[in-house]
Amino acid sequence: MLSTTVSSATGSEAQAGLKRKPALSAKTIKSALFAKTIKAALTVRGHVQDELGKPIPGATILLKGTSIGAAADADGAYSLEAPDATGTLVISAVGFTSQEVAIGNRTTVDVTLKTDVKSLNEVVVVGYGTQRRAEVTSAVATVKSEDFNQGGTRNALDLIQGKVAGLSVTRTQGNNPNSSPAIQLRGIVSVNGDLSPLIVIDGIPGGNLDLLQQDDIESFNVLKDGSAAAIYGTRGNAGVILITTKKGKNGPAHFDYSTYIQREVVAKRPRFLTADEWRAYRADPTNTKSGQMQDLGASTDFYDLLINKSNLSQYHNLALSGGSATGSYRASIYYNNADPITIQNWRKQYGGRLSLNQRGFHDMLSAQLDLATNFNKANLLGGNGGDFENALGRNPTQPVYNPDGTFYEEGSTTNPIGRLTQESNQRDQNTTSADIRFTLEPIKGLRATAFGAVVRDAQNDNEYRQAGSRFSQIGTLNGTPVRGTAYARKRNYLENNYTFESTLEYGRTFNEAHTFRVLGGYSYQYRVFESFEAGNSGFLNDVFQENNLGAGNFLQLGKASLGSNKEDNKLIAFFGRVNYSFKDRYIAQFILRHEGSSRFGANNKYGDFPAASVGWAISQESFMKGVSFVNDLKLRAGYGVTGNQGIPNYQSVVRLGTGNQYLNDDGIWRQTYGPNNNPNPNLRWERKQEVNVGVDFALFGNRLTGAIDVYRRRTSDLLGNFNTQLPPFVQSTVFTNVGVIENKGLEVTLSGTVMKTKDFSWGMDFTGSTQSNKLVSFSDDVYKTTFLNFGDIGGFGALGNAIRTIEGGPLGSFYGKRFAGFTPEGKWLFYKATGEAVTADKIAPNDDYAYIGNGVPKYYMSWNNRFQYKNFDLTLFFRGKFKYDILNLQQVFFGNKVYLPNNVLQDAISRNNQINDVLQYSDYYLEPGGFVKLDNVTLGYNFKFNTSYIRNLRVYLTGRNLLTFTKYRGLDPEVDDTGLAPGIDGRGFYPRTRSFTAGLYVGF
Repeated sequence: MLSTTVSSATGSEAQAGLKRKPALSAKTIKSALFAKTIKAALTVRGHVQDELGKPIPGATILLKGTSIGAAADADGAYSLEAPDATGTLVISAVGFTSQEVAIGNRTTVDVTLKTDVKSLNEVVVVGYGTQRRAEVTSAVATVKSEDFNQGGTRNALDLIQGKVAGLSVTRTQGNNPNSSPAIQLRGIVSVNGDLSPLIVIDGIPGGNLDLLQQDDIESFNVLKDGSAAAIYGTRGNAGVILITTKKGKNGPAHFDYSTYIQREVVAKRPRFLTADEWRAYRADPTNTKSGQMQDLGASTDFYDLLINKSNLSQYHNLALSGGSATGSYRASIYYNNADPITIQNWRKQYGGRLSLNQRGFHDMLSAQLDLATNFNKANLLGGNGGDFENALGRNPTQPVYNPDGTFYEEGSTTNPIGRLTQESNQRDQNTTSADIRFTLEPIKGLRATAFGAVVRDAQNDNEYRQAGSRFSQIGTLNGTPVRGTAYARKRNYLENNYTFESTLEYGRTFNEAHTFRVLGGYSYQYRVFESFEAGNSGFLNDVFQENNLGAGNFLQLGKASLGSNKEDNKLIAFFGRVNYSFKDRYIAQFILRHEGSSRFGANNKYGDFPAASVGWAISQESFMKGVSFVNDLKLRAGYGVTGNQGIPNYQSVVRLGTGNQYLNDDGIWRQTYGPNNNPNPNLRWERKQEVNVGVDFALFGNRLTGAIDVYRRRTSDLLGNFNTQLPPFVQSTVFTNVGVIENKGLEVTLSGTVMKTKDFSWGMDFTGSTQSNKLVSFSDDVYKTTFLNFGDIGGFGALGNAIRTIEGGPLGSFYGKRFAGFTPEGKWLFYKATGEAVTADKIAPNDDYAYIGNGVPKYYMSWNNRFQYKNFDLTLFFRGKFKYDILNLQQVFFGNKVYLPNNVLQDAISRNNQINDVLQYSDYYLEPGGFVKLDNVTLGYNFKFNTSYIRNLRVYLTGRNLLTFTKYRGLDPEVDDTGLAPGIDGRGFYPRTRSFTAGLYVGF
């Protein structure tokens, strides 16, 4: 809507009544024309306001086709000088629809801009449907494709790392293409159940992320609180991530091609002794280990030999789309070759996605068909943390090869270069999903849907270890030495997921004020998987490799390995949702899901999961009309109950297992069977109750938008194994429900326009969150457990567990000795509970141990800056985690001279040189883990073509993980902070990398 107010714009030189003058000279005429030109310039003033009459500060007013412009002040007033009265003003503001207004000889032009209702009418995907953003009363975060992290990604969830407050996405193995990120939403919700959110892809619960490529994804919608996730019942405890793929649209045929190449370099490598430093320390007269340190004559950098220096990943995606009023289509094919920083660790995949939509039957019936497939071949041999630990711990004067060309081996260790040369381990995998949805709308407002889907995942693993390999020399199969006869293994895995869901929805608005929507539905999901595996040795040579397992004589000797497995589970649910809105001012939503799981006991197969949430659009109240800086303000509150059934199958029933074999009277050996577990017919789902209060807002002419959420959740009936009495039980433990976890937190999301002119804009996005977790109890009247241990340190020294959680205490707490110094001889000193400093042998476990730190970050932050100048765009994205500790196990083991004659960190003979004692775990090795990363820098250029053949073309350069600001001395402070053993930096040393990407996007 546009309204204008016109003031008088007449000149002072009225011509009527003037007497005729004598003819003027050319000079006089020229002077007069010049004077008239000057007088034709005029000052245009006015106010810019919204539809409620509120001023829009910061609105931009430009004279079309020129660089002349102005910005509205706090009262919405503006003023600019126009060269004449024939120009056109272009008025724009963030959150409003831009308009053009002709000056038309006016000196005052007041403008009323219409609110850009796209933000309020933005479609948000929720469980079993969509809502307008204005209708949402729960904590739901949306990330669209234009806001994804740019550059190459290894996993679809990398696209939203740092984009959603409360969602932690951590790549614990760096850019290993054959690993998945650790995902956690709003903290820890279970001890033994699922800790990661439920993934739903185009309506398929438990969708497979291998089927997603970055250019095929339209949006992510994250259901964060219980009132949003309750619609998914027993799988909603850890939240829900809804992923929507791109579909065809009504319009002409489009061709879109996207490609990139990516190179990785090591960001920071561990500083171990070089061969020269090894020799120098070996000759050091103060070195008590010099007699054990050999100089084998070579200078080998084993770490460097494991690095793929010529790595170059590439990605290609071609999409075809189009449609008409009665149907649309989108088809894409892709090839993705991930060539990482480590050797023998690649992953090559190709596949496609097809989406078809058709309407008919007098526009009452529509059908949506989706088909996706992924073929991938993965090299699983390399990229193991153990290879790097083994390589770095080797004597750097060792040669790689013996003089005869065989690999140099020593003791019981394995030459990592030899292993990666003489062994193979590859997986061929095919994942396919197909789904179809029919929607019938016989009358206005009534909609019935039927949805069916199947997801099939097939894996074929092939492993072979040559006769000359180290394993063949020192390894065993079922207790029998292989003795140079090679080893072969094959494994097959097949999984099918079947889903059928139907819904009936009716919506109607009464008196143009009251809107009701009612949804009812049924859900059925069945998952079945089976596997087969066989291994054999005793091969005469390496000719057959793993392709003829029967050629090995261990099979005839009864020493081969053989195994198979098959499991299934089923979910059945009925659910309903009621939505009410009064003029989008007062909003309410009610949900109930009644669901049964085959995993639970006969007495508790079904459970109920209710939820309720309300919203109040405060900005629409009459008393807010005078608050000019508030454009939108909505208060939300919700309560919801969700469940967790993420446990192994068949825990509630008796499972039979094999026992010993006995020789029967008939001379035949008989297999015996017996119960492997205690049944529990009362086993039930974990139950999380969550309260969430939030506020959504848009301020200062929609220049600043955001949301703030506060939540508190309590998970009860925790699932776990507890000790039992023998008898009456037949086994020593039973799987049952005992215990409570609580967590609470605050989340903030902000998005703002810092500056916007004709050619330049600067936008910012910020997310921040804080959380705390507590194990309230893990005992009841029958089962008693006062503490839980996590984070086994492993390795030499029997150092035990790093983390202990007690009832009433926070999760993720480090528990151990308190460092007090060293004796003059370099022996450890630790504090007893009394405060006395004593040697390690005088420390009593538990009595003298203490809680010495915590591995769960207290604060999370991300800060994104978006700059655009003409056709250039620049993105600077920062991420950070704060207030947590890291246990540096690399220092525990390799930072102590006692580890010699294995190679050690340089710190062992410098910073830690005073240690002359055995390995110990204490707070000496805890370091501050807070960090800020410049995680993504992207510079792009968008070409503009005056042709109908090329719609758009963009080139870009991206750098990932470019800078890290931290006090942590290890390789990377971003260790796994999810789960129950957070903050432990293991000994694996998988390289953390910086990646550099060059990409192209073109649309025809």
